[in-house]
Amino acid sequence: MHSLSLVASRYYRYALWLGILTICYNLLEGLVSIFFGLSDESLTLFGFGVDSFIEVVSGLGIVAMALRIRKYPDTPRSQFERTALRITGTSFYILCAGLAVSAIYNLLTGHKPDTTLAGIVISLVSIAMMWALVAAKRKVGLALASAPILADANCTLVCIYMSLVLLASSLVYELTGFAFLDSLGALGLIYFSFTEGRESFEKARGMECGCEENR
Repeated sequence: MHSLSLVASRYYRYALWLGILTICYNLLEGLVSIFFGLSDESLTLFGFGVDSFIEVVSGLGIVAMALRIRKYPDTPRSQFERTALRITGTSFYILCAGLAVSAIYNLLTGHKPDTTLAGIVISLVSIAMMWALVAAKRKVGLALASAPILADANCTLVCIYMSLVLLASSLVYELTGFAFLDSLGALGLIYFSFTEGRESFEKARGMECGCEENR
């Protein structure tokens, strides 16, 4: 069994801390978003909060990978990493279904949130934080030539797209008061959630057949 070089070991330590930071931030963001989503009856903000919790599961898989490779560089993917991907994919699909039903119901009933100010603030903070994480993860992923870490950076990039959807729907609603904009924002989240769910299952299948890089 080969040991990691000092440089590679340092970068995997960075990857580990980036994973931990992603988990902690998404936990906090999820709690705040769901709280205000329920308080303000904003479907888009609530769905954004649920997505944050799903990203926590994905982050756990990256942390497990970094820990495994630092200790046992030549070992194959763990069952935990594959299971984390499957749970992530399933959760995204469930989120899609829940958002779709709620969005259709809100459109039919003309329901609209009390306010979307919280969505504007949360999305702006999220965009800044996620952008920094994407840059850091790409730097580490390129240094290690690690496809999983680069893929995780792309997942974080999708979080930025989701934040932009939340920002746009919240801002336009706050300016116009049109009831359907919150539901349209939820439909935007559905698209990105479905994409992430599909990619999670594809990665899990790639691990099983050995088609994906071990690191």
